[in-house]
Amino acid sequence: MKLIFVYNADSGVISGLFDIGHKIISPETYSCGLCKLTFDTLTEKQAWRAFRESSPFEMEFLHRDEFEQKYNLKFDYPVILGKNTEIEILLSKNEIDNFANLDELIEAIKKILISKQPE
Repeated sequence: MKLIFVYNADSGVISGLFDIGHKIISPETYSCGLCKLTFDTLTEKQAWRAFRESSPFEMEFLHRDEFEQKYNLKFDYPVILGKNTEIEILLSKNEIDNFANLDELIEAIKKILISKQPE
């Protein structure tokens, strides 16, 4: 299974600078729960990087505009999707937004992946 992580942000330098500014000035209103969990203001969190790099699953990370262009689909972002032959929602925006911290996100992903393993 391939995991597709779609951030609630658009690609590009201008969008990136806007996102950084938003995180600094008004972090409580920043609209990407996945970004909040996996990144500090400027860099990827070390625990997230370690999880990504140790995972045996293929992972793809896209901004919403990149995802919509590549897959011609739309969701409520952020979202974590799984792709075998079909694309399915593994963790919805509401679920992602309800995680208190990165550890909760990582544990939820691990549980999902264990449940998706062939018997």
